[in-house]
Amino acid sequence: MEDKDYKVKLEIFEGPLDLLLYLIKKDEIDIYDVSIGRITKQYLDYINTFKMLNIEVASEFIVMAANLMYIKSRELLPQIQQPPEEDADEEDPRWELIRQLVEYKKFKDVASFLGTQEVKADEFFATTPELPDLSAPAPDVVGQVGIFDLIRAFQKVLKRFENTTDIREIVSDRYSVADKIEHLLEAIPMGGRVRFDSLFSTAASRVEVIVTFLAMLELMKLNHLMVEQEQMLGDIVVIRPMK
Repeated sequence: MEDKDYKVKLEIFEGPLDLLLYLIKKDEIDIYDVSIGRITKQYLDYINTFKMLNIEVASEFIVMAANLMYIKSRELLPQIQQPPEEDADEEDPRWELIRQLVEYKKFKDVASFLGTQEVKADEFFATTPELPDLSAPAPDVVGQVGIFDLIRAFQKVLKRFENTTDIREIVSDRYSVADKIEHLLEAIPMGGRVRFDSLFSTAASRVEVIVTFLAMLELMKLNHLMVEQEQMLGDIVVIRPMK
């Protein structure tokens, strides 16, 4: 693949806690019921996917990965090697992580509430301000697609090739990002809307999927393509806006 050193200069505004909350919401579980083993595996899968795509991530993501692996290793220790019961709650890093997630989610929910209220304020004036209900889940922003959603959809496509020839054994110079950019622009007409997974339906290898996805990210960065979802964790639609 002649674009093997191609690096995506993609800014990731979300942090590691955002990714953990995303994974928890994807699994539809309560924060307090989080399985450290499961969420650590999913988190590391995302980090490995970022590395595979040469997407730069902040050092905080690596620090969180190390923390998750430490917590997981603590849970694997025999009970006799665990901290004394009187100190367990104070020293248990799992509960410290859960506290961070709960507090961070509160801030995110408040920010989401204030954003919703700002939109409402453009339509009418309320004489009595509405107080946020922090116990209620934050409303999903319809149409908004983040990098974690894209990576999730990309991983789903890659799973089709889990049992096929390893990426290193495939002829490497068959695909290029430039060629796939041209292919995507041909596949999506001006003003067109295409399901994300359909753009990979003819891909014959992991390499082709990876290069196509890199081309898509490049076109998104240049504002030639947009993505949206009708609902949280729903199907992603790729749009080519009219110029």
